[in-house]
Amino acid sequence: MTVNVEIDGEIAIVTIENPPVNALSGTVRQRLLALADALDGDPNVRAVVLTGAGKLFVAGADIAEFDRPPEPPFLPDVVARIEAAAKPWIAAIRGAALGGGLELALGCRFRVATASARFALPEINLGIIPGAGGTQRLPRVVGVTEAIRIVAENHSPDGREALRLGLVDTLVDEPLVPGAVAFARAVVGQALSPTSIERVVPAPAANVWTEAEARITASARGAAAPPQALQALKHGIEHGVEAGLALERSTFLALRATEEAAALRHLFFAERAALRPAELRALSPRPIETVGVVGGGTMGSGIAAALLNAGLSIVLIEQDEASVLRARSTLAGLFESSRRRGLMSDEVASEWMARLETSIGYGAAERCDLVIEAVFEDLAVKRSVFAELGRVCRPDAIHATNTSYIDPRLIADGLPGPERFLGLHFFSPAQVMKLLEIVPTPDTALDVLATGYDLARRLGKVPVRSGICDGFIGNRILRSYRTEAEALVCGGVDIAAVDAAMRAFGFAMGPFEMQDMAGLDIAYLYREAARARGMPVPDMPGDLLVRAGRKGQKTGGGWYDYAADDRRPKTSMDAQRIIAPLVGAKKEMAGEAIVSRLMATMAEEGHAILAEGIALGAADIDLVEVHGYGFPRKRGGPMFQAGRLGKT
Repeated sequence: MTVNVEIDGEIAIVTIENPPVNALSGTVRQRLLALADALDGDPNVRAVVLTGAGKLFVAGADIAEFDRPPEPPFLPDVVARIEAAAKPWIAAIRGAALGGGLELALGCRFRVATASARFALPEINLGIIPGAGGTQRLPRVVGVTEAIRIVAENHSPDGREALRLGLVDTLVDEPLVPGAVAFARAVVGQALSPTSIERVVPAPAANVWTEAEARITASARGAAAPPQALQALKHGIEHGVEAGLALERSTFLALRATEEAAALRHLFFAERAALRPAELRALSPRPIETVGVVGGGTMGSGIAAALLNAGLSIVLIEQDEASVLRARSTLAGLFESSRRRGLMSDEVASEWMARLETSIGYGAAERCDLVIEAVFEDLAVKRSVFAELGRVCRPDAIHATNTSYIDPRLIADGLPGPERFLGLHFFSPAQVMKLLEIVPTPDTALDVLATGYDLARRLGKVPVRSGICDGFIGNRILRSYRTEAEALVCGGVDIAAVDAAMRAFGFAMGPFEMQDMAGLDIAYLYREAARARGMPVPDMPGDLLVRAGRKGQKTGGGWYDYAADDRRPKTSMDAQRIIAPLVGAKKEMAGEAIVSRLMATMAEEGHAILAEGIALGAADIDLVEVHGYGFPRKRGGPMFQAGRLGKT
């Protein structure tokens, strides 16, 4: 049974038990609706306690139903029926009350919760808005200003804040249900306060709406749901609850059918599956508490910051005192930047620095459970690092390389204990970017692989397993994307037109703006190394720019010109003159055609990656592109796009 009932005297206890997250599936909705009628008709029941089995209340609607037509009974009807019950329902909440779960709780006459409970309406992250009265009941319970934060800005109060806001009536210690039953007995026979939907909420000052609209539009970055969630909330305040409910529901159903919502659902399922691959679920990861990071440059310092943020102790290994001081200064700068933006307190920064140990040489690595190499992308340099680590580290310590391109098998060749070696490819800035490509070798032990996934979870990153190839999943697709973008330019398409088309599609930057920011010399050096190995790599426009000294923003010019202290790209006649020998006659091309060609190129490379077994599934490729390369989340990824066009 997905919903259980037991009677404790005059109190009925209704428990939703629909693992793993007590989702409000059709079966659960049917049962709740039937129980509302049955318990109203039971003269021995005077109140109902509604709770969730296990560690949470309800984590929302059954998202698996979103790809099917809505099925009755609909959640708004269930919530309304509980709200109209003759006997008061009391929601007893531990853990998460998310989305439809919070809407269900708002339909109850009272709410009690543990201090650690968490409340949210995260529907905007799935491209939709609350569809069961959340935009209307919540402002009538907590006020308009706080409701805006929860409905349209992803704010998620805990139990203590919920009590302060009036979202819950009291906090209850564990065991939760006996405390909730005691509360129910106390309110039985008392005059009942108005239901959530009946409460009167004062209209806010006009500037509350205008400021919220500006703030939410800016943060939404083109996503449809956040501004529309705000509009539904506002409509109900200005035109009454019935009008608000009608607009909320019609907006919910319209957004539910959009490509954007489908893309976000696709990523939701992919992200959830990525954390726990089926083959590793029965394995226990190795314990990791102290991590060594070899190399304190930009990448190494970013990795160290991410590890410190996860509560781990760090040994940052460098070759001399000057390098140690630079690394400490880099980390201090990262912490200071976070402190200025209000993301970190002085106390937290001090605590992080206390967990940071620096070492000149490899001696301190003997105490590390895991050591991550983050030095220059050179095979000989990396092999020398692991030769030292193999001499110093414990036999059970895990060794990981952060290589972006080099075959990990070559790096690990001759390393004692090859089963404890794997690739952990972080993305810069490592303390920010959520992707972690995990690259096992044929010798990597499964529990070591499981430890890599567990580390990603602890760091709040999205792990994606990659097979071994040049550039792994992400950089291999990036290379094809950039190569095709340059082919468009060689065909006469304007550089700025290509960038504008990709920005309009949803990228923060076009491919040429991105190259200028990262540095054109990185890809150039890679191609030069391939040429030195005898590979037939033709000259590209980017090569001509680098040879002319134009490496991007850091040299004041690449594909574009840049003024001093100004990162805004300006059309460069100099760049056009330099690449002219490789560029054909000027050609106009519609933005949609540019996007279509670049998407097709990315998908084609993705299909090759799948065919070679480098990626385990198409969704993994999409996760790499979204979390590592700025692919617009609302577009789902290149493989999702290809699938929508019938190409997968």
